[in-house]
Amino acid sequence: MKAVIVEKTNFEPTYHNAKLVDIPKPELTEDGQALLDVHAVSFNHREVWIRKGVYPVIVFNTVLGADGVGRIAEVKGNSKHNIGDRVVVMPSVGWTKDPRGPEEDYYILGGGPAPGLFSEHFVAQQDDLFKVPDHLTDAEAAALPLAGLTAWRAVFTKGQVREGQNVLITGIGGGVALMALLFCVAAGANVYVNSSDDAKILKAIELGAQGGVNYKSDKWDSQLQNLTHGEPFDVVIDGAGGDGFKAFTRLLRMGGIIVSYGMTVKFEVDYTMVAVLRNIEVRGSTMGSRVEFGEMVDFVAKHTIKPVVSQVWPGLESAEEAFNVIKAGTQFGKLVLSLKNDSKL
Repeated sequence: MKAVIVEKTNFEPTYHNAKLVDIPKPELTEDGQALLDVHAVSFNHREVWIRKGVYPVIVFNTVLGADGVGRIAEVKGNSKHNIGDRVVVMPSVGWTKDPRGPEEDYYILGGGPAPGLFSEHFVAQQDDLFKVPDHLTDAEAAALPLAGLTAWRAVFTKGQVREGQNVLITGIGGGVALMALLFCVAAGANVYVNSSDDAKILKAIELGAQGGVNYKSDKWDSQLQNLTHGEPFDVVIDGAGGDGFKAFTRLLRMGGIIVSYGMTVKFEVDYTMVAVLRNIEVRGSTMGSRVEFGEMVDFVAKHTIKPVVSQVWPGLESAEEAFNVIKAGTQFGKLVLSLKNDSKL
C-alpha cells in the first residue's frame, strides 16, 4: 500500500522528508482489531514539528498522521462494529478514561511509537473506532479527531464553559481554535476571538463569534473590553502562549480560567502575582481520553457541528502541497487529503 513516512535528513535547518513509499498492507494479528480502508486524512501542526525535529519522540521511517476516516474492511474476533461502517479513529493510545491524564504510556498516532494514518489502510483496536456522524462528509470527518478532542477537553473538561459565559479563543483559524469556537457557540457561550488576520476574524463571526480583534493592534485587550461593554471574560482558550497572558490577567474575572493547549508563539508564559491575587487559574490541556473522544463525537452529532475544512487535495502524493500551506499559516480550518471518492452516502 502507499503511505507517507517521516524520513531522516541532514538538512540545516532541520526539515525531515515526508516521503511517499510502498509498504506492506497491515494485517490483523489479534482479537479486537479492525482493518480500515482509509478514505481521507487531515494535517496537524504536529506533523510539521516532527519534520522540524522538535517533537519529543520521533521514530523515523514510520507512517505520519493522526487524523483519518475510513470504512471497516475486516475485523478479528467478536466485533462491536460491522463491515462497511464509516468510522473515525481515536488519534492516540494509552488514555482510556481518567479525567486527570493518561493511565499508560501515551502516544499520539503517527511519526512515533504508534503508527499513523497517512496510508491506504490502517489497523486499529475496535474500541478506538467511533461511527462518523451522518451529517459529515469524509473530509469533515477526517478533520475532526485530534482538533475535536483537544478542543473538547480544553473547553469543557478544563475550561468548564457554560451557557452565557464570555469566552476568548485566541489565534482563530487553526483547527483546534475553530473547533473550540464551534463547541462554545453550541453550548450557548458568548465567544470572542483574536487573530493577526482581519479576514479570519470576519470568518469567525460568520461561524457564531460575537466579535474579535487583531492582536497586532495597540491595546487589543482594551478593544476587546469595548466589545463586551466592559464585562470580564470567564475563560480564555489559548494555543499561543507568550506575552498574551499579561492581557488575559486584565481581561478575566476574579477566579477566571486560562486553558493552555499549546504554545506556538513562545514556550513560556508570564504568570504574575497579580494573577495569583485575582485567583486566576492556568490549566494545561493536551488531547484527551477515549471517553472524552466519544463524548465529543456524540456532541458533534447532536448539534450537527461541521469541522471547518480549508482545502482538500487528491491523494497521498499531494502531501507536500499541504505541508507548504500549513507552514505558511494561510489556512482557515483543516487541510485534507482525499484518498477515495466521498463515501458519506
